[in-house]
Amino acid sequence: MDLCEQRQALVRCARALAHGGLSHGSSGNVSARTKWGFVITPTGIGFEGLTPEQLVELSAEGVSDPAQLCPSSEWRFHRDVYRTQADVNAIVHVHSPYATALACARRPIPPFHYMVAAAGGDSIPCAPYATFGTQALSDAIITTLNGRRACLLANHGSVATGEDLQKAHDLAQEVEFLAKVYVLTQRIGGSELLTDEEMRVVLENFTSYGQQKQPVA
Repeated sequence: MDLCEQRQALVRCARALAHGGLSHGSSGNVSARTKWGFVITPTGIGFEGLTPEQLVELSAEGVSDPAQLCPSSEWRFHRDVYRTQADVNAIVHVHSPYATALACARRPIPPFHYMVAAAGGDSIPCAPYATFGTQALSDAIITTLNGRRACLLANHGSVATGEDLQKAHDLAQEVEFLAKVYVLTQRIGGSELLTDEEMRVVLENFTSYGQQKQPVA
């Protein structure tokens, strides 16, 4: 996929997040890895009216051409995730309602449902609070992810990563769905959690989950 196609895919992803209720106004940001660094949504511009030309290219070090729009204030953690997780090629950060509600309570999503494993671990952890756009927030995210594909951000929102934009977008949706169901279980007295052994089996099965067998030639 060339840079033009990447820009178009990013805009489609951003608009889908807005239409799906995962992002409102100008909150959240989306990026994709490029050969030279990454391309990210600009700060202060809502996803609904975003155009490919408004996206901002940054080097692997996070340097951008000043002739472009200003990148998202969260560009630091995008840079650092790409630096530390070689298998990540796209990042989706949103302030979706239920995930954000749990994040504001500083509560992780425990193993109440087997699909928690979609985020790469036996829970979806919550990173400690740090001011938005700071290196401290980036450091907290990197430490909390620790090889996982998603986490909550205290008093902020959520981050989902993926091998490509579609997988990052799908995971952001899944985190929001899990957060919603978990919140609903709290209204009926809480949920029974899966054991460490049960989650271990699920995580093993997830190594091939959703993969189709190749047809025999």
